[in-house]
Amino acid sequence: MKASGLGWAVLLVLLGLVVNGKAEIYIVTVEGEPIISYKGGENGFEATAVESDEKLDTTSELVTSYASHLEKKHDMLLGMLFEHGSYKKLYSYKHLINGFSVHLSPQQAETLKRAPGVKSVERDWKVRKLTTHTPQFLGLPTGVWPAGGGFDRAGEDIVIGFVDSGIYPHHPSFAAHHDDPYGPVPKYRGKCEIDPDTKRDFCNGKIIGAQYFAEAAKAAGAFNPTIDFASPMDGDGHGSHTAAIAAGNNGIPVRLHGHEFGKASGMAPCARIAVYKAIYRLFGGFVADVVAAIDQAVHDGVDILSLSVGPNSPPTNTKTTFLNPFDATLLAAVKAGVFVAQAAGNGGPFPKTLVSYSPWIASVAAAIDDRRYKNHLNLGNGKALAGLGLSPSTHPNQTYTMVAANDVLLDSSATKFSPSDCQRPEVLNKKLVEGNILLCGYSFNFVVGTASIKKVSETAKALGAVGFVLAVENVSPGTKFDPVPVGIPGILITDVPKTMDLIDYYNVSTPRDWTGRVKSFKAIGSIGDGLMPILHKSAPEVALFSARGPNIRDFSFQDADLLKPDILAPGSLIWAAWSPNGTDEPNFVGEGFALISGTSMAAPHIAGIAALLKQKHPQWSPAAIKSALMTTSTKLDRAGRPLQAQQYSETEAMKLVPATPFDYGSGHVNPRAALDPGLIFDAGYEDYVGFLCTTPGIDIHEIKKYTNSPCNSTIGRPSNLNTPSITISHLVGTQTVTRTVTNVAEEETYVITARMHPSIAIETRPSAMTLRPGASRKFSVTLTTRSVTGSYCFGEIAMKGSRGHKVTIPVVAMGHWR
Repeated sequence: MKASGLGWAVLLVLLGLVVNGKAEIYIVTVEGEPIISYKGGENGFEATAVESDEKLDTTSELVTSYASHLEKKHDMLLGMLFEHGSYKKLYSYKHLINGFSVHLSPQQAETLKRAPGVKSVERDWKVRKLTTHTPQFLGLPTGVWPAGGGFDRAGEDIVIGFVDSGIYPHHPSFAAHHDDPYGPVPKYRGKCEIDPDTKRDFCNGKIIGAQYFAEAAKAAGAFNPTIDFASPMDGDGHGSHTAAIAAGNNGIPVRLHGHEFGKASGMAPCARIAVYKAIYRLFGGFVADVVAAIDQAVHDGVDILSLSVGPNSPPTNTKTTFLNPFDATLLAAVKAGVFVAQAAGNGGPFPKTLVSYSPWIASVAAAIDDRRYKNHLNLGNGKALAGLGLSPSTHPNQTYTMVAANDVLLDSSATKFSPSDCQRPEVLNKKLVEGNILLCGYSFNFVVGTASIKKVSETAKALGAVGFVLAVENVSPGTKFDPVPVGIPGILITDVPKTMDLIDYYNVSTPRDWTGRVKSFKAIGSIGDGLMPILHKSAPEVALFSARGPNIRDFSFQDADLLKPDILAPGSLIWAAWSPNGTDEPNFVGEGFALISGTSMAAPHIAGIAALLKQKHPQWSPAAIKSALMTTSTKLDRAGRPLQAQQYSETEAMKLVPATPFDYGSGHVNPRAALDPGLIFDAGYEDYVGFLCTTPGIDIHEIKKYTNSPCNSTIGRPSNLNTPSITISHLVGTQTVTRTVTNVAEEETYVITARMHPSIAIETRPSAMTLRPGASRKFSVTLTTRSVTGSYCFGEIAMKGSRGHKVTIPVVAMGHWR
C-alpha cells in the first residue's frame, strides 16, 4: 500500500509539472528581517540584530527561536499557496537574508510573485569556478610570519571558509600533526559530515568544518553522486587547491614523477579550514546552493570567506550589479564581520569582464609571479627551438632519431582517431618508436580537453620512446599554454614559426618513396632540462586572462563610480594540493599536486593574507583589512619599473603594455606592509547602503527589499563611499569627494600629495595633517575637467607619514563637457 501511495505522489508531481511547464529553481525573499538585522517588534521575539562588523551569537535562545519562526513562516506561505507535492523547498535562508529557494514551475513562480509578503522571486542562475613558491615571492617567511610567532603560529585560530568544490582531507597539506595537535576553536560552530564511503570524519583539527550543499543541483537533475560525491569530498581538485593556497601546511614537498618541484605552503599555514562544498566538476554550481553555503558559513562563525566562484553571466532579473542575491548575501556576511575575497574573473584582457562588483567584497586580479619554466629542443641542424616542458632532459651529449606519429601508424585506418595527437598508443608501431623521440601535433582536442599532454607522455612511455615533442601548428586567439610536469623528456613548442622550423627540418631529413612512405628516419634531436624555473625580474605582471575594469553598475554595462578590481595577487602557475579524484585538469588526473592558473588561485592568496592581518588586529573590520591590503600594495615590479599587463597585439600574439588600475586595482599585494598600514579607510554596513542609495538608476524599493534598510544616506554620491580608491566615471566641471582616514599606529603627521593626467586638475585639502592614535580625520579631493580625451585618466594620492608609513590610493576619472 505504501509503495502505491508513493507512486501517486510521484504521479501528482509529474502531472503538476506537465500542466505547469518545466520546474525551475527560484530564490525568493520575503518581508520581515533576517536574524542579522531583526531589531524586535514581532510578538514574543526579542531583537537579534548586531552592530556593523559584530559577530552573531547563533547559539543563543533568541536567535534559534527567531530562526525557527522564520522557517515556519516560509513553510506556511508555500503550504497556503500550493498543493503539497507540487513544489520542493530546498533551503530556508534566515541569517543573512530572509527567504528560501524552491523548485517549482514558472506559473507557480508567478503566483508566488503576487502573494502578499513576497518581496522578490528570482530564477536561479549558475556560477562557475574561476580557475609553490608564492610565500617567498610575497616575503611571508621573513617579513610576516615571524610577527605572528613563526610559520607554526601564522594565522592561528583564524577560520577561513571555502565555498568551492570540497576538499581531499587526506592530503599532507591538510594533515594535523600528532606532536602538536590543534586545540578547539570555541567561536566556530560548524559541523563535520561523515564520508558515506569510508565512514570517516572529514575533520582533523586543521579541517574544522566540512559540509556540502547540493539541493538545487539535485532538483535540477545535474547532480551525479558517483562523480560529484554526496559529501564534502572534492571530486574536482579546485577546492583542495584553493584551500591549500590560503591555509595549507608549511613545507610540504611537491613531488610529481619522481621530481621535487619545491615545498608548498599556504599563506596562513596555521589557520583552520572550514569547507562548504557547493561547486561540482561538470556543471559548476547553482546560486541557491552557494547562497545556502555562505549563509551557513557565516552562521558557523568563519572569520574569512574565500570565493573562487562567480556568475556565469549577469542575472537578468536584477538591474543593478550590486543587488543580485549573491552580492546581497555577501553584504550581510560583511555586516556580520566576515572578510570576503572573491576572484575577479577570467575574462581578460578585455574591458568590463569582471564578475565581482561590490564595494564590500575584495575583488582579486591575477598576476604572474617571477617563475618561468622554459625548455628547448635541439635539432640536428644546430637550431635550438624554445618551448615549455616541465621535464627531465634526454641523455646529455646524445642525440636521438625523431619519428612523427603520422609516419609510424600500424594501419592506415587509424587516421580516423586523429593519431598525430598521440592519445592512443595502440595505433602506433612500437618497433619504430622505441628508443626515439616521438613527434606529435597539438590539435583542437587539447583545447577542448579531450586530449591531454599527460596522455601524450603516457603514450610515449608505453611505446618505449625516450621522449616526445608536441608541436603547435596553428593557434586560436586566447589559447593559454601552461607547462605540464611529465615523467619523461618532453616539450611543447607553442610558437608556430618554431614549429615550422621543426617540420621543415624533419621533412628535409626524412626521405620518402613515391607513395609518401618513409624510407629512413634521419632527423635527430635532443630535449633540454625543463625542471628548473628561471626567476624573472619583470614580475609581477598582470596575467592575460585576469578580468579587467572598468566596473559596471548595471547589466546594460553602465560604468560604476567604484574601482574594480581591488588588488592583484599571484594567480598564474600556482603549485598546490590536488584531489586524486580531481578531473578539473586532464593533465593532473590522479596526481597529488597541480600547477594551475586563474583568478581562482589569486583570491585564496588574499584570503590567507587577510587571516594574518585578522590574527594581528582581531578588532579590525572587513573594510579595515581590505584598506590595509590596498593602500600598502605596490605598483612597481621587481626591477623597480611600473607594473605591466599582458595584452593581445594586433596579430593576436601577446605583448606587454603599461598596466592601469583597471588591471591591478590599487596594486600588487605586499603582506609585510599591510600588517602596519599606518592609516585605514574604514566603512561599515550603513556606508554600503548609502553607496547603493546614491547609485544612479537604482530602485529605492529594490534596496529596501535586499537590505531591509531605508535610504536616508548623507554621502550624496557613490564616489563619496569611504573606499581606498576614487572613481568618477562622468566628471563634468568640478567635483569634490571626501575621505576619512583613521590612524591605527602611533601619532604621526602625514603630508598629502596628488598627481593626475594633465587633462584633469587635482587638488587635495588639507596638504598635511597630524593624527593621534585611533583618531580620524577627513580630507577632500577636488577634480576638474581641463580637456576631454574620451578615455579614462589615472592618477594617485600619496600620504607620506613622518614615521615612515606611506599610504597611496588610485584616482580614476573620465572628463565630459556635460
